[in-house]
Amino acid sequence: MCGRYRLSRRKQVVEEYFDTASADDDWVPRYNIAPTQPVPVIRQNPKEPIRELSLMRWGLIPSWSKDPSSAAKMINARSETAGTKPAFRDALKSRRCLIPADGFYEWKRDANAKQPFCFEVNQGQLFAFAGLWDRWKDPSGNWIKTCSILTTTPNAVTSAVHDRMPVILDPDSYDLWLDPGMQNMAEVTNLLNPSDARLMRSYPVSTRINRVANDDEQCSAPVELAQTQARLFA
Repeated sequence: MCGRYRLSRRKQVVEEYFDTASADDDWVPRYNIAPTQPVPVIRQNPKEPIRELSLMRWGLIPSWSKDPSSAAKMINARSETAGTKPAFRDALKSRRCLIPADGFYEWKRDANAKQPFCFEVNQGQLFAFAGLWDRWKDPSGNWIKTCSILTTTPNAVTSAVHDRMPVILDPDSYDLWLDPGMQNMAEVTNLLNPSDARLMRSYPVSTRINRVANDDEQCSAPVELAQTQARLFA
């Protein structure tokens, strides 16, 4: 599962890194992105090979939904079954996207509490989750665009904390993943593998990350486990 993540770069840095057209939407660096919030998403223009960056709500609402109540439950899609689930099947075929990030969080459970950990790629480099998106029309006739992050089995780094991890795409596969004309599901699903553990690291962070209202650099600052545990039981 991936329920919180970080994107601490400015819009201009993200646009340059992912080679996108300049976006009309703007945002500030975020350290505690949570479900149902607006998040930057990268898609490819279906008429020409141009990557476009825009904001979407995190938590997919299928176009055929009668109401948006399911969105909070659809922040993630299991890569192993997305191709057969009605909510994700069509999106996997033709509405794939990149969701930029530079870190994500998972919680390790023990007998007394849950300890949050931050996961990074190449010491905090930008990367992209494999995402799916859809559009839904609300009762007022407004179109709402939403997205979901695909997950897979954990690698050696993430398995120490959680039994799932978000799919982090290899940069060489961005074009194939984004291509709306790519309908070969075997090729597409072959991209949805656990990341190379040798490129990743994790470290414990403060339980400040537990509160959505906390959104600053301290949310992803490393802490000593002994300090964190003492605070938990104080």
